Amino acid sequence: MTFFSDLVRCETRLYNSLNDLMRTRHGIAASQFESLHYLRDHPGARVADLAEFFAAGVGAISKGIDRLEGRGWVKRIPNPADRRSSLLELTDSGRALVSEASTTFTTITELIHAVLEPEHLDAATQALRMLRAALERDKIGIPVG
Repeated sequence: MTFFSDLVRCETRLYNSLNDLMRTRHGIAASQFESLHYLRDHPGARVADLAEFFAAGVGAISKGIDRLEGRGWVKRIPNPADRRSSLLELTDSGRALVSEASTTFTTITELIHAVLEPEHLDAATQALRMLRAALERDKIGIPVG
């Protein structure tokens, strides 16, 4: 129980801190930054791709993309391979925003590096990577919808 509790409390505090910084400095939520960042690194992704990566419902991700599209940061392009879906791309202003917001994200990584020695960070990274891979492999924690 201790590992789980510490993991969740750390994640919550780090995420809340990132959310506050993103809202104050860039007028976006941490979840919006994460979506923009993902799309920067995965141009042509679909809503379903984001839903799988973030372990979130397709409906929730689609609504989030609608908001990003409404602010002019993302555009939907018809998917030539599947007319039922769209491909997502950042607009120029979306790319500029994620680039600017990425500098703010370093604040969180600096906090982590200030607390954890490199060998502890490496061990934690490896442990979480292994746990995440097992959860994804076994399809544990996938939301419905």
